Amino acid sequence: MAPPPAHPQRSPSPSQPSGKSEVTDLRSQLRQLAGSRAPGADDAKRDLFKKVISNMTIGIDVSSLFGEMVMCSATSDIVLKKMCYLYVGNYAKVNPDLALLTINFLQRDCKDDDPMIRGLALRSLCSLRVANLVEYLVGPLGSGLKDNNSYVRTVAVIGVVKLYHISASTCLDADFPATLKHLMLNDPDTQVVANCLSALQEIWTLESTSSEEAAKERETLVSKPVIYYLLNRIKEFSEWAQCLVLELVAKYIPSDNSEIFDIMNLLEDRLQHANGAVVLATSKVFLHLTLSMADVHQQVYERIKAPLLTQVSAGSPEQSYAVLSHLHLLVMRAPYIFSSDYKHFYCQYNEPSYVKKLKLEMLTAVANESNTYDIVTELCEYAANVDIPIARESIRAVGKIALQQYDVNAIVDRLLQFLEMEKDYVTCEALTNTKLESSSMQVLVKDLLRKYPQWSQDCIAVVGNISSKNVQEPKAKAALIWMLGEYSQDMPDAPYVLESLVENWDEEHSAEVRLHLLTAVMKCFFKRAPETQKALGAALAAGLADFHQDVHDRALFYYRLLQYKVSVAESVVNPPKQAVSVFADSQSSEIKDRIFDEFNSLSVIYQKPSYMFTDKEHRGTLEFSDELANLSINAEAGDSAVPAQRVEANDNDLLLSITEKEEGRDAASNGSAYSAPSYDGASATSAASQSLADLAFSSTSGSGQAPASSFAIDDLLGLDFSVGAAATPSPPPLSLNPKAVLDPGTFQQKWRQLPLSLSEDFSLSPQGVAALATSNALLRHMQSHSIHCIASGGQSPNFKFFFFAQKAESASIYLVELLINSSSAKSQIKIKADDQSTSQAFSTLFQSALSKFGTA
Repeated sequence: MAPPPAHPQRSPSPSQPSGKSEVTDLRSQLRQLAGSRAPGADDAKRDLFKKVISNMTIGIDVSSLFGEMVMCSATSDIVLKKMCYLYVGNYAKVNPDLALLTINFLQRDCKDDDPMIRGLALRSLCSLRVANLVEYLVGPLGSGLKDNNSYVRTVAVIGVVKLYHISASTCLDADFPATLKHLMLNDPDTQVVANCLSALQEIWTLESTSSEEAAKERETLVSKPVIYYLLNRIKEFSEWAQCLVLELVAKYIPSDNSEIFDIMNLLEDRLQHANGAVVLATSKVFLHLTLSMADVHQQVYERIKAPLLTQVSAGSPEQSYAVLSHLHLLVMRAPYIFSSDYKHFYCQYNEPSYVKKLKLEMLTAVANESNTYDIVTELCEYAANVDIPIARESIRAVGKIALQQYDVNAIVDRLLQFLEMEKDYVTCEALTNTKLESSSMQVLVKDLLRKYPQWSQDCIAVVGNISSKNVQEPKAKAALIWMLGEYSQDMPDAPYVLESLVENWDEEHSAEVRLHLLTAVMKCFFKRAPETQKALGAALAAGLADFHQDVHDRALFYYRLLQYKVSVAESVVNPPKQAVSVFADSQSSEIKDRIFDEFNSLSVIYQKPSYMFTDKEHRGTLEFSDELANLSINAEAGDSAVPAQRVEANDNDLLLSITEKEEGRDAASNGSAYSAPSYDGASATSAASQSLADLAFSSTSGSGQAPASSFAIDDLLGLDFSVGAAATPSPPPLSLNPKAVLDPGTFQQKWRQLPLSLSEDFSLSPQGVAALATSNALLRHMQSHSIHCIASGGQSPNFKFFFFAQKAESASIYLVELLINSSSAKSQIKIKADDQSTSQAFSTLFQSALSKFGTA
C-alpha cells in the first residue's frame, strides 16, 4: 500500500511579510547600493525599488526604508526617480514627519539640469499636501513658472492650484494668480495656456464668494480680448484644451450680430473634428450664441445635425449614448428638423439596451404624418424582441404615436392585433415576455380610450378576453380595472370580475389598484346596480377599514355621497366625460430649458438639471454616509434641538383607531356620530333584483338627508351599523417611546441594511408650509409626537429630514426620510422598520402628526 502523499508546505501570503528578515534584507541591500556608481548599480536599484513598491502596493508597511530610499534617489535615472517619488508621496500623506526628510532632495531635484526631473520633483513636492511645509513650495513654484521648459511650467501651474487648496492665503500672498494670468496671455505653449485658464477659473471661482476683486478678475476671463486671443489659437490646443476654451466662449456675450457670425465662422471647422467632445462643445457655442436669433437658431440645428449624427455611428456605445442624449434634447425642442432623418434612430441588433431605449424615445418624438407608417412598422418588429424592456418600450412608443394623432386608425388596429395575437399566450405562464407586453398594452389602451372614445367597442371586445388573474403589475391592473368600470355597460362580465377582485381585497398590496377598484365598482353600480350592489358593499366596507389613508378617505367620501343623494354621487363619480386632448408632460418647460442651458454636461445624460444630482438634499441613499455627515446633526445642535426629557407622550388622538377618529370628526361636523360599517353579505342578496330607479335612496331630497334613505343604503349594500364601532376592523394602536435615543452611526448602519418598507406621497397644509419658515418648528412638532429628528438639511423650496422613532416597550426602530417641496406643498415619506408588519401603522401615525403641523 503506497504511503499517503506528503502535504505541501503552505507558502506565506503575498500580502504579509515573511518576517522581519525581508524588510531587513531590503534595507541592507539599499544601503550597499546607496551612492554606488559601479556599472549595473542602477539596474540593481531598479529591482530593489520594484520590490519595495510591490510590498507597499499590497499593504506591507515599508516606511522604515524611507531614509535608504531617499539616499538611493541620488541618481540621474528617471525611472528610479519616478519610483522614489511614488514611494515618498505615499508615505508623506500619512506621516508628515517623514515628509520633512524629503524636502531637501526634492528641492535639489527641482534645480536639476534635466527638465523631466525638475518637473517630476516639483510635482512630487506639491503633492505632499502637508500644511506645515507650504513655505518650502513657494520658491520652487516661482522658479517653475519662469522655467525655460514648457513641461516644467505646465507642472508648476497645476502646483499653484494644489498650493491654493493647502493654503489659500500663501498662494494669494505670493501673487501667483497674477503670474498665471500673464502666462495665459503670453506663453507660447498652448498646454501651459490651457492649464493657466483652468487654474484661474478654479481659484477665482472659489475666491469670488468672499472677494469682489476676485469676482471682477473672473469676469475678465470672458472679456473680448481674452476670448479672441484664445479663439485665434484654438487650433493649436489639445482636444481637452479646446473643450475648455469652447466652454468659456459659450459664456461670452457678443456685442452685436456681426460678432456672433465672426465667432461661428471661426469655429465652423471644429464641427468636423473627430473628437465628439469638441463637436458637442462647438455645438453648445453655436446654440447659445443664437438664442436671440430665431431664424439663425433654426439654421444652427440644421448645421449641427449632420456632425452629431456622424458621431453617433462613429464611436463606442458609450460615446453614442452621450451624443444621442444631446440629440434627444434637440429633437424634443425641434422634432420637425429631424423628422426626415428618422432612420438614423432605428435600433441595431448589437446595440446595448440603453442606446435602444433612447432611440425609441427619439422615434416617438420625430413621428409625423409623412413617416408614421415606416416608424410604426419598425417599432412593431421590436415588439418581438427577446429583450423584454425593449419590447415593452416599443409598444409604448406605438401608443404614444397614436396619442399624437398620426394615422390613428391604422395604429389602433395594429395595437388591437397585438392583443388578439397574444391572448392565447397570455394565459400561458411560461411566456413571461407575452404577459409583460400585454400589461403594457392595457395601459396604452386605457390612454387611447381616454383620447379616442369612438374606439371603445373594438378595444373592449379584445380587452374583455384578458383574465385579470394574469395581470400582476399594479399599473396594468389599475388600467384594466378602469376599463371595467368605465365601460361596464358594454362588458357582460364586468360586475363579476370586479366582485372577484373585491373578494381578494386583502391580497392586493398596491394602494393605486385599491383606489381604482373603489371607483370602478361605484361606476359599475350606477350602470348595473342589481349585479354590483354586493360588490359595492364589500368594497366600501373594506375601504373604510383599510390602513392606507387615501383608500380609507375615498371609501368614506363615496359612502357619504351615497348617503346624501345618489344623483349627486353619480354626477361626482361618473360625470359625462370629454375626450382628453393633451396628456400632461412629465417635465416642465422650465426644467427642459434649464437642461438646455447646461448643454454638454451630465445634466443632458441624466435628463435633469445639475442641482438635482449634485446638491445634498437631492442625493439618494447610496451617498447617505457623506450626506448625513454634512447635514446638521440635531443631537449635537445644542440649544437648537429639543431635549427629549421635555417631551411628554400625550397625543391620545394618535392611539385612536380610524373609526374612532372619524366618529369624533363627524360628530363635530354634522351632529351625527359615524362609525365604519361592517359588511354583511347575507343581507345584500334580498335587494338584488331591484332596479336603480326603485332604490330607497332615490327619495332623498333637498339639502338634508332623510334617515330612511341612510338606512336603505346600508341595508341595500349590506352595511351593518348595529355592531357599532367595536366591530370595525381597525389597525392595532401603536405607541412610541418619547425618550428614544439613536446615535447617527447606528442610524446610518440601519438605513443601509434595512429594506424600504413604504414610500408614500403626502400633501402639507398651507399652514404647515408657512410654518417651515420657522427654524426647527417641524423638529419640535414631530418630537412632541415622540418622533425625533436626527438630521436635517436643504434650502427653500427643497427640504430634507431624517427622523427615527421607537416602539414603546420594544426595541423596534422606525427610520424615516422626509422630502418636502414647499413650493408645491408636496412631500415624500420613505419608511424603513425593524418590524415590517407595523410599518403601515407607523406611517398612519407619522402622517397624522405631519398633518397637524402648523395648525396648533
